[in-house]
Amino acid sequence: MTSPHITSVYGSAEAEYTIKKSRFLAHLKEVSSEEEASAFIESRRKEFWDARHNCYAYQIGPSGAIQKSSDDGEPSGTAGRPMLEVLKKNGITNTVVVVTRYFGGIKLGASGLIRAYSHSVSLGLAAASIADYLPYQVIKVSVPYSFVSTIERLAPAHAIRIADRNFAADVTFTLEIPEEQTDTAIQAITNATNGIAVCTAEKTRVIPVVRT
Repeated sequence: MTSPHITSVYGSAEAEYTIKKSRFLAHLKEVSSEEEASAFIESRRKEFWDARHNCYAYQIGPSGAIQKSSDDGEPSGTAGRPMLEVLKKNGITNTVVVVTRYFGGIKLGASGLIRAYSHSVSLGLAAASIADYLPYQVIKVSVPYSFVSTIERLAPAHAIRIADRNFAADVTFTLEIPEEQTDTAIQAITNATNGIAVCTAEKTRVIPVVRT
């Protein structure tokens, strides 16, 4: 069964935006639970305790099944919700973002705040590495030594990741193949080795593929 698709920030990222002397510091982090999100939010509050606002938003789970946001004292609907909308628009889940605002003395108005908080998150996403978590089928492939270079040449053409090589009487490769390409890749291996390769399917593994 194909695993639900998850696209998230990979690791963490940050960005800064200044408008009318107000500084907006965006911090984004990959999380897998509300507990992790809450811990990150609290850590930002402690680090930037002297800031007027530490607004946040997060989505967790496939299709953002869990969502939460906070304006943290800004006018209702001008910070947390717009920040969440940027995550949703970009299809980003399993991610929390905290935008810290240091007030510069000039009011931005409701529409100005919405734009500033939204833009801060967009800048953070632009600075972040983004990963798609995709299901890969793990395959063990045993071949004589004479076919080692054959397997290694085939791998890039079929988006196969070579996770391990075990050298014994034969060479056993541990291959990770995109789930939807498994049958095609195995057939290509079989053809290229004249049917000599022994392929054994193991568990499916969800792997982060970082966009370049």
